[in-house]
Amino acid sequence: MTGELHLYDTATRVVDRFVPITPGKVGIYLCGATVQAPPHIGHIRSGVNFDILRRWLSASGYEVTFIRNVTDIDDKILHTAVHDKAPWWAVAMKYERAFTFAYSSLNVLPPTYEPRATGHITQMIELMQTLIDNGSAYAPGNGDVYLEVRKLKRYLTLSNQKLDDLQPAEDADLTFKKDPRDFALWKAAKPGDPSWPTPWGAGRPGWHLECSAMAFTYLGESFDIHGGGLDLIFPHHENEIAQSEAAGYGFAQRWMHNAWVTTSGEKMSKSLGNSLRIHEILEKAVRGIELRWYLGSAHYRSMLEFSFEALEESSVNFRRIESFLKRAEQIIGAKPGLEYSAEFASAMNDDLAVPTALASISESVRLGNTAITAGDKALVATYAAQARGALSILGCDPDDEAFTSQASAQSGALDGLIQLALDQRTAARARKDFAASDAIRDQILHLGILIEDTPQGTRWSIT
Repeated sequence: MTGELHLYDTATRVVDRFVPITPGKVGIYLCGATVQAPPHIGHIRSGVNFDILRRWLSASGYEVTFIRNVTDIDDKILHTAVHDKAPWWAVAMKYERAFTFAYSSLNVLPPTYEPRATGHITQMIELMQTLIDNGSAYAPGNGDVYLEVRKLKRYLTLSNQKLDDLQPAEDADLTFKKDPRDFALWKAAKPGDPSWPTPWGAGRPGWHLECSAMAFTYLGESFDIHGGGLDLIFPHHENEIAQSEAAGYGFAQRWMHNAWVTTSGEKMSKSLGNSLRIHEILEKAVRGIELRWYLGSAHYRSMLEFSFEALEESSVNFRRIESFLKRAEQIIGAKPGLEYSAEFASAMNDDLAVPTALASISESVRLGNTAITAGDKALVATYAAQARGALSILGCDPDDEAFTSQASAQSGALDGLIQLALDQRTAARARKDFAASDAIRDQILHLGILIEDTPQGTRWSIT
């Protein structure tokens, strides 16, 4: 173990010591994608943040079971299907693949299991039967099934609201509800919509039901951590708690929520027209490793205000770390090991304080560069290992196969072009054409590439 881990709990609103239900094992359920459109960076920030949590738990010696669901049936998916004149399942599969590409491009580890909602209808029906049998839910006869919120022992404790303050949605059909605030576990079939048979009539699941059913299936009645974005606290997570506890489950013992990516102070969303899609950024702006570094750099509970200027500044800082690791590898004659400093571990154990952890990486790089200047290979190896090991925990190790496979073609072309320029500069110096040599050096520097003449030859690095 790497020390005592302390994490924030949205339910209690305090940072306290994390103690898993089963010693040495951790179960995590993360609300994944509703696959109705391509992913933007607001969606993928959640994946990155909880991937960092998962990696740190694994590094701390825990066996982690990580569940991230796919909502592949939903009002939004049906709306997109009508708009695109495509089958709903084709829309869901198309965008599920887009999310998989985005996660993979940013080195988000695949979940232990990635269940789809439509693959767990049987489990949802069983859960509804339990709720109806114990009097927590009712089927009014039209094909709907509702949870009766007035019967709950506690409700809205996660969002700290009062039941009587809630207003029904403007488009809510109150005809069959006992109380306007009761929410749908199951929605009766509509003409043309997909449906599944149940004892109460054909229909499809409500949004909240799927997560309770799948969390129970893969993690049991009680599990350690439930995660998601801030926007899911109400109504989604409140209703998950309601239906799960009404069924007698202990459900999630700790709730963790990542903050939003904002643009001009507003939450990034398709409806606001300020979505920045992952594939577009990777095609036009930065590499996957640089985008991941940027999305993971803020504390997971802090808003991240996006701008391309901030993204570029973050990328430049990351390239400096890469350059140090490349120089260190050349000096020590092998890839640096995978370690991390006590300061890094302390920061991560403090509710995943990544900004403080990044400062420890910067310090390792600074000390490593000093060791390079002093010619101390042992210290170079030590500090390079600390930097690379910390990067690995953050999912940003440049030598990770997820990134090396992406970068190989680009890197080969870049190496070849820079080496061609350096050969031309060497030739100019050999014929004592120092004006041409300096001009080539200045042009390379203008492109953000630093060249160094050393006894071992000319080296280059990205500034």
